[in-house]
Amino acid sequence: MTARAPGSPRAVGYLYVLPALALYGLFLLFPFGQTVWLSLLHWDGLTVATWAGLDNYRALLADPQLRAPFLHALVLLLFYALLPVLIGLLLASSLSRFAVRGATFFRTVFFLPQVLAMVVVGVAWRSVLAPDGLLNDVLRGLGLDGAARSWLGDPAWALPSVGVIGTWVGTGLCLVLFLSGTRRIPRELYEAARLDGAGAVREFFAVTLPGLRPEIAVALTLTIVAGLRNFDLVYITTSGGPGNATSVPAYEVYHRAFETNEVGTASAMGVGLTILIFALTVTVSRLVEGRNR
Repeated sequence: MTARAPGSPRAVGYLYVLPALALYGLFLLFPFGQTVWLSLLHWDGLTVATWAGLDNYRALLADPQLRAPFLHALVLLLFYALLPVLIGLLLASSLSRFAVRGATFFRTVFFLPQVLAMVVVGVAWRSVLAPDGLLNDVLRGLGLDGAARSWLGDPAWALPSVGVIGTWVGTGLCLVLFLSGTRRIPRELYEAARLDGAGAVREFFAVTLPGLRPEIAVALTLTIVAGLRNFDLVYITTSGGPGNATSVPAYEVYHRAFETNEVGTASAMGVGLTILIFALTVTVSRLVEGRNR
């Protein structure tokens, strides 16, 4: 008769999970709880704090200067999430349909921005987009002097310029995800579509796009989170300027907490940013799960 291990399998599983839960609570839940508490106070980080209640959250809704960073972040999602996913789908579909020499090299080149430190990316692109940078030199060389401008210093172009950098960074990640997804799509589906007379476009919408739905959900989740928590790229390239044209929530939290000593307002913005990220990622997941049912 064999000896029976003490405790149920469920209890043993809890013992393995408890250390991870303890670390999760210590380094994530506890600081987040402190942030929520600070968001309910008026505090400059030095003197005695006073109770604010929901005043900081009301200010987020009423003050245009506090709402603007969230609107900028939503605009940047077009560049950080939508464009990388669309470009990644186009490239992955093309690379999977046609035999391309050096495909591994192209995948490596596109994925390279993901392994670069964002500080390096910001410094490099700031040089490219400078008034005397590479982009303006190319435009002048093509005779398009009127198109040359201070891309990061023009209030109308600064936010799209930061967004283009985000598109460059995120496209490689989406491409690699989608290429791995196309390998698990049965070849028989493509053959059946071609026997039915489907062209490249119809084949993409009938076979490739439905087959890549899980990868699209992952790509959207990762790029949305990256776009909303964007701080270092904005800090390096524009510091939220010109004016507040490129101010985003993560940068504004830093600015108000450590430069203008508005800790309560900064904490409220941090909580609002967390809620926005959670809401958007859950919405993406729900949409994909709903389509798969």
